[in-house]
Amino acid sequence: MKNGRPQAPEPNLINKPEPATEPLILASGSRYRKQLLEAFTTNFSCVSPDIDETALTDEGPQALALRLAMEKARKVAEIRTGATVIGSDQVAALNGRVLGKPGNYDNAVKQLSLSSGNTIIFYTAICVISPRLPEPRQHVDITKVHFKALTNAAIESYVKADQPYDCAGSFRSEGLGASLIESLENSDPTALIGLPMNWLTARLGELGYPGTG
Repeated sequence: MKNGRPQAPEPNLINKPEPATEPLILASGSRYRKQLLEAFTTNFSCVSPDIDETALTDEGPQALALRLAMEKARKVAEIRTGATVIGSDQVAALNGRVLGKPGNYDNAVKQLSLSSGNTIIFYTAICVISPRLPEPRQHVDITKVHFKALTNAAIESYVKADQPYDCAGSFRSEGLGASLIESLENSDPTALIGLPMNWLTARLGELGYPGTG
């Protein structure tokens, strides 16, 4: 109250975006990423992009993850114009050497044998393309996983039980893979699963997509 008269309320200085009406698309066929995004909203669809994921000459693991995330988002945005598209990719590396998805039992055992007693760095990149943005937004989350010294029996038992054949580095953190690690360093546990939700939900909120999870 000022001079005996009530004051008008101060204007809201926070500019809230208009609610998004553009479709939301996850450019991925990964069930892990789909489950993570469903915790925020179920109002989205999935489109699996077909891209060449071969690393370029002298391309480091972080650069590879960022490029593939961007290419996935762009590929889907080209065919689903007017939509907001999320692309993501994860690359695991040991001493700078990329560890891809094993695809089968023997490769998974080999990868985990290399990881035993070592630190694997997981680069989880994400890209958002939207008609609401002047240019794509990108981010990469880095997780360091320190593995225990593993016996052959422990590795073989884990691979048979968890079958992490579609996981970078032959490691499923949300499954039995947690028993293989000594410790880990990260800022967002969801990034290790495949989608940095702390960063993503903040960006979707800024674009006007309400969470419904």
